[in-house]
Amino acid sequence: MKPATISELKRALAPLSHDELLDACVRLAKFKVDNKLLLTYLTLKSGDEAGYVDEVCADIDEELPARGMIHKKTLRRIIRMMEKCIRFSGDKETELQIRIHFCCQISERGLQWGRCRVSENMYLAQRKKIEKALEKVHPDLQYDFRQQMQGLHRA
Repeated sequence: MKPATISELKRALAPLSHDELLDACVRLAKFKVDNKLLLTYLTLKSGDEAGYVDEVCADIDEELPARGMIHKKTLRRIIRMMEKCIRFSGDKETELQIRIHFCCQISERGLQWGRCRVSENMYLAQRKKIEKALEKVHPDLQYDFRQQMQGLHRA
């Protein structure tokens, strides 16, 4: 079975009653954790974007080691979680806050990759994504975010 397009799904959902939509959403949430996370964001977190950013940053802080070496598996897991949270929000400011926080934490904690070029490249990819996202926000915000990035000359 091939999945329907977004426009087809939109047309199919439009005539449904409130109860039918509610049932469909709950049933969708039961199938995959990602669906449940997205539904949680949309219903509970989207009204308080600052709180959402703080929560994601706290999760990043918990996952990162306090000091020393960082393994590429740990780094991949954190980046995957970050990407998911950023995709749920869809807001460039939120994206920048989360990515900058991640890079600042790596820098502040003095985490090292050792000889692992893959880990270093993952970090550099985050820096590139920050630069790309900076181009899409208001110039005043660009200045503020660039100030936060002052200490990130590592790697």
